[in-house]
Amino acid sequence: MKSFFKFTFASIIGVIIGGLIFLFLGIMIISAVVASGDQAVTVKEKSILEIKLNNELVDRGSDNPLANFNFTTFSADANIGLNTVLENIEKAKTDDKIKGIYLNITDIPANFGGMASIEEIRNKLKEFKTTGKFIVSYNNFGHSQKAFYLSSVADSIYLNPEAGLFLLGMGGERTFYRKFLEKIGVEAQVIRVGKYKSATEQYFRDDMSNESREQTMAYVGAMWNQLLEGISEERNISVEKLNQLIDEVAIRKAEDAKKYGLIDSVIYEDQMQDKLRQLSGIKENKKLRLVSMPDYATTPKADPKFSKNKIAVIYASGAIGLEQNESSIGPELAQTIREARIDSTIKAIVLRVNSPGGYANVSDFIWREVQLASEVKPVIASMGNVAASGGYYIACSADTIVADKNTITGSIGIYGLFFSGEELIKEKLGLTTDTYGTNKHAAFGGNYPLLLPVSSRKFTPTEREIVQSIINNGYDTFLQRVADGRHMTVEQVHEVAQGRVWNAMDAQKIGLVDILGGLETAIKIAKEKAGVEEYRIVSLPKLKDPFESILEDLSGKAQSKIIKNELGDLYNTYQKTQDLIQLGGVQARIPYEIDLR
Repeated sequence: MKSFFKFTFASIIGVIIGGLIFLFLGIMIISAVVASGDQAVTVKEKSILEIKLNNELVDRGSDNPLANFNFTTFSADANIGLNTVLENIEKAKTDDKIKGIYLNITDIPANFGGMASIEEIRNKLKEFKTTGKFIVSYNNFGHSQKAFYLSSVADSIYLNPEAGLFLLGMGGERTFYRKFLEKIGVEAQVIRVGKYKSATEQYFRDDMSNESREQTMAYVGAMWNQLLEGISEERNISVEKLNQLIDEVAIRKAEDAKKYGLIDSVIYEDQMQDKLRQLSGIKENKKLRLVSMPDYATTPKADPKFSKNKIAVIYASGAIGLEQNESSIGPELAQTIREARIDSTIKAIVLRVNSPGGYANVSDFIWREVQLASEVKPVIASMGNVAASGGYYIACSADTIVADKNTITGSIGIYGLFFSGEELIKEKLGLTTDTYGTNKHAAFGGNYPLLLPVSSRKFTPTEREIVQSIINNGYDTFLQRVADGRHMTVEQVHEVAQGRVWNAMDAQKIGLVDILGGLETAIKIAKEKAGVEEYRIVSLPKLKDPFESILEDLSGKAQSKIIKNELGDLYNTYQKTQDLIQLGGVQARIPYEIDLR
């Protein structure tokens, strides 16, 4: 027995020491990644800026190494924000060492299809072309539709002989859960306002309603037309011809794309490298000088200027909830806006919104600070891929609302989603409940005996009436916020609201958007309204110190990264399941993603 305890104690000590050593080595590796990321890269003469967008394209890149760290390989995955992409292209315009841009893009992962972000990059590349420098595109694996749309702006497009290019049109499928919930003994209790607030249809219908299909086809159709027109202009092929080729599925491989004029040539990667050498002036068989986006971001601007005047770009990215971090919006964003309002060196605010909405009350916290800030300095809202429902709520009191042509916005409405599992809990699982309380409604809505947001019973008629009144009041408040911010009557807002989702071009026609443009357009307007010539951009909220993030987020980020690596393409399904669990309660949001290939 004595030997047993001795052996057990030694094993425990060994595990603890081994764990500490592993933790120490992990921190050392991450520290090395952080240190290497801080070092400026020297750009040599005759270099080419290579643009790859393999990881998710976000509005603002992160300095947190854990946001980009792969815990299964102990290496950093490059994660570049839209802001950095635009800054790099702008910097390359006047950098004599950069001879041109090499687009090497297969797909562009981004929230809600990412078409607004892609449009901003595409417009910036067009601007780059006016310098006389080259842009060429090549890929070994082919292009998604979005990637080809971006690549079509290049002077020349090349593909590997075995690469694919499928242009099929924009569409997809929406999953409905009513029968599944019925089979497991759960019923969705939906309380909503507005005939277009189709957010909850997937829980009580088996298909899309006419209203839902109408609004979906409107904004998807607008995006598709924008994509076709852009390709048509750059490749000199009519939109009618493109639609014919697409409907016939005539473009299936690289040779087909060349035959119909969508690309210029079919070549191998070594041949592409030879072309890049010729374009950049590098001698044959000499190594190409390709500069990655992360590396180029570390290089200083040619003529850096310092000004005490600032324009704050405040990023509101992700669903609106109870926690503020790099991928979600919390109540802390209101504090950030408040501090920017009080700071006299900040002459204007650009609120960059890329959010499907979320908690209605948190949206109102943020709206209040935007409204107060707009009373003392210019506040310009810049809408990204999506600024809908709660995302529109927080932007509506800005002086000017700027949105890209492909921004998804509107969805002015509120819904309540609650799940009742009376049959599951009492009949299938055999659990019983009994109520007690000091007052008549002390057990409002029932109990939650499972590790899921599923109640033990349905609402009573009185409880449902109470929740409906809360939803109605929330909707009325939403209408009033928009009416005040947009200088419209409540009746005018209601006419275009009722949960309807709009493409930004249509939203501009009905008064929900002022100007079509991207982040740079919004910054330009902020500068003009503030009346400043010299200024510098400050990005807010301030990102956490990398080592602070390591200590705070190590376990959670590591777990998420490992799950993502193991599940691969199935990770999106896992994430959607997690999102489903979070959709309950009173919400002002679009609770589905839009995947446009």
